[in-house]
Amino acid sequence: MQDSRNMKNQKEADELIEGLRKQQRQAQQRMLLMYGKMVFCQVARIVTCQEDAEEVFQDVFVKAFDNIKTYDSRLASLSTWLKCIAYNESLNFIRKSTLPIIYVDDRDVDLEIIQDETLAQVFQQHDEATVQRLEKAIEFLLPHEQALINMFYYDDMNMKDIAYVTSTNISTIGSQLTRTRKKLYKIIKSMP
Repeated sequence: MQDSRNMKNQKEADELIEGLRKQQRQAQQRMLLMYGKMVFCQVARIVTCQEDAEEVFQDVFVKAFDNIKTYDSRLASLSTWLKCIAYNESLNFIRKSTLPIIYVDDRDVDLEIIQDETLAQVFQQHDEATVQRLEKAIEFLLPHEQALINMFYYDDMNMKDIAYVTSTNISTIGSQLTRTRKKLYKIIKSMP
């Protein structure tokens, strides 16, 4: 049963991609309906101003429509490919932003002494106060660190897909996740 559903979904995906490559308006609208919310969530987690996020969202789909011929289903699913575009467009927007943003600098913080067990205790707590503190602490991370945490925890992406989206290798993603969790722990501990 699962295999026939996967084959049907794959056939639908192939038809959608073919329609997009032919620049069919119906295929573009279908893509927006299927992936629009996911892409907007990805963008809005990095670009927090609503108007700017909407602008970046539009840029993502324009870029996707313009570059659909380069999409290769052997490398990533269509949703992962779109997340890659959303990630890069969002970071590019943040880099171009002239607003001064203050992030926590981790160069002088000894993050290596924080034990994995200590992190697990904090990140496994699901009470409202802990979740609110985590969400507030994420705001103090660099944009690419915020995106990494969001993709792993909120979007439930695996490390292989995150590596594709960020153009990084899987082992680097694992190291970045560990370092970012330690950084979040330090931020939370410094909060009143």
